[in-house]
Amino acid sequence: MSNKKFTTTSGIEIKEVYTKLNAPIEAPGEFPYTRGIQKDMYRGRLWTMRQYAGFSTAEESNKRYHYLLKQGTMGLSVAFDLPTQIGYDSDHEMAEGEVGKVGVAIDSLKDIEILFDGIELEKITTSMTINATASILLAMYIALAKKQGADIRQISGTIQNDILKEYAARGTYIYPPKPSMRIITDIFEYCSKEVPKWNTISISGYHIREAGSTAVQELAFTLANGKAYLNAALEKGLDINVFAKRLSFFFNCHNNFFEEIAKFRAARRMWAKITKELGATDEKAQMLRFHTQTGGSTLTAQQPLNNVIRVTNQAMAAVLGGTQSLHTNGYDEALSLPTEAAAKIALRTQQVIAFESGVTETVDPLAGSYFVETLTDEIEAAAQLYIDKIDAMGGSVNAIENGYIQNEIADAAYQYQVEVEEGSRIIVGVNKFTQEKEGINDVFTIDESIRTIQTEKINKLKAERDNQAVEKALNDLMNAAKSSDNLMPFILSAVEVYATLGEIANVLRDVFGEY
Repeated sequence: MSNKKFTTTSGIEIKEVYTKLNAPIEAPGEFPYTRGIQKDMYRGRLWTMRQYAGFSTAEESNKRYHYLLKQGTMGLSVAFDLPTQIGYDSDHEMAEGEVGKVGVAIDSLKDIEILFDGIELEKITTSMTINATASILLAMYIALAKKQGADIRQISGTIQNDILKEYAARGTYIYPPKPSMRIITDIFEYCSKEVPKWNTISISGYHIREAGSTAVQELAFTLANGKAYLNAALEKGLDINVFAKRLSFFFNCHNNFFEEIAKFRAARRMWAKITKELGATDEKAQMLRFHTQTGGSTLTAQQPLNNVIRVTNQAMAAVLGGTQSLHTNGYDEALSLPTEAAAKIALRTQQVIAFESGVTETVDPLAGSYFVETLTDEIEAAAQLYIDKIDAMGGSVNAIENGYIQNEIADAAYQYQVEVEEGSRIIVGVNKFTQEKEGINDVFTIDESIRTIQTEKINKLKAERDNQAVEKALNDLMNAAKSSDNLMPFILSAVEVYATLGEIANVLRDVFGEY
């Protein structure tokens, strides 16, 4: 008999056999929603199949969107380049070398018009992975919907808008935490009145996990951030039964199959209890809805076709865990942005799970599994310990400002790397079952001339627009930022007269400062 100890990636011990359940299991669609937020789950409606795309110019990304829509994707998910994410126009010196690289370059409403050319915004849902400049990109999207003649009360989608995880794990912040939280609550307030179907925040564990956290840390820090947003909105006097319905979550899905499923089940249960404790009585305000992306950091440049198997494993875990929306990574993403071929096989992975595997035909198929139920309880207990610690520090903002969350993630990332290098954690094709020739030649490259193209567009825009109207709109925004007025109407006015993203971000930099 082996004395070897088995654990999940979060260090929870895995027993050889599980034989007993302590707790009764409630029905799907009932508080605290461990078994799913809908009574019929995928029997009634499949998850939204999204493919994350955005690169180069708006023209090039638009072509990829039309390609994905033809392949059967149900919603678009926009990746923005780094200058767009941190509030710099493409012609800014800080943008050099980064324009169009990790996403699409957006400098003004003109670019958004090109990005969605031929796509009716009322007929699709769009997710935008944007945080510090989320208010500006959302304003551009609303401005385009208005130009298309859409009823903006009917447009739907999500902005990530989760600035706390940027301070903790990713780094694309602009302003200090407190004014950043003000912008976020302004978006909550504005959208609940003007764009009621829009998900105003996607509280993101994805980047926390990509930075090296464990599954338990991803869950704990994400929900702690969620609590901070709830409290900030409550302090502003907003109704939790209204704004909490428009909060969604964005989780990562890694390779440890059962741990990931249990994490998603625990997440729903914990969030239901958190919202209830803070006063939510409406069922919809207590439900945790989430998008999942398969784990980018799990993809290997060595033997990249192995990533097809990893992504399938992760996608299946997300579906068995009850996700509302899913993005599957391309097998070549450890080497470059995904090629069309890789994007297509990633989408087909979801379609095969949905239509051929049979796992969608009953709700929460793993419910009652001794192992899954026990693991769900254990993950909840371990995550709650972290949340209690963060609460004792005064919440996520304080825990981030004093470096606690960042240090916990860094320690976990270091431990993981040590295990890979020692060989106690096996990564197929990397530290075991290696081969010399990898056999993949077709990688996606971005043309270096994109910054020049975008700069020419900006110069043309500034020569043709009504610069007096721009100056007035930016001045009005500055005055609003100095007052307690909601900033969204002023950002929208600036966007509509073709003020650039960088010009709008700079007004707020001047008032709020940089972090």
